[in-house]
Amino acid sequence: MGYDLIIFDNDGVLVDSEPISNTLLAGYLTELGHPTSYEESIRDYMGSAMHRIHELVEERSGKRLPAEFDEVFHQRVFEGFQRELEPVAGAAEVIERLVDAGVPYCVASSGSHERIRVGHRKTGLDVWFRDGIVFSAEDVGRGKPSPDLFLHAAERMGVAPERCAVIEDSGLGVQAAVAAGMDVYAYTAMTPRERLAGATGYFGAMDELPATLGM
Repeated sequence: MGYDLIIFDNDGVLVDSEPISNTLLAGYLTELGHPTSYEESIRDYMGSAMHRIHELVEERSGKRLPAEFDEVFHQRVFEGFQRELEPVAGAAEVIERLVDAGVPYCVASSGSHERIRVGHRKTGLDVWFRDGIVFSAEDVGRGKPSPDLFLHAAERMGVAPERCAVIEDSGLGVQAAVAAGMDVYAYTAMTPRERLAGATGYFGAMDELPATLGM
């Protein structure tokens, strides 16, 4: 395989959290007077760090979200995760193959460290993601589509950007990986291929990923 590091997005790639979190986000924004459908939430916010949600809402409405927005939203998300979160089908098997092949990997997510850990514990993926290979937009300040998070992960893992492959399922994530100078493979299970333009390659199921990466 032609890569020294595989960088995974988390939500929608490792844990099947996007339907849960976007349903809750659309509902909460609507409650606060910013009518948002599930489809609009997927389109506008999937892959975003929290600061981007605040910025887009203020840009569109001229109103700021309340100070407690992040805390309330995360609490609702964590409760939703405890009720129904599952791993993305085949994700654990891909990680196991990387381990067996001796290929380093990590996760770089727009979500908070707490959100990542809650999801991994609930799905059993925590056994594959020890401290030191979990990176969050919290670590760099600017989330995707800025390349900062992916560049930070590569630096911490000691791998040059051009030797990294990113696994993403959002347009923002694809943009961030391309801006970081990395190859990016787009998972099309939830996001139409046309909204993932610029990716190095595409795959529709996790069991296709090893061959896509040349394993």
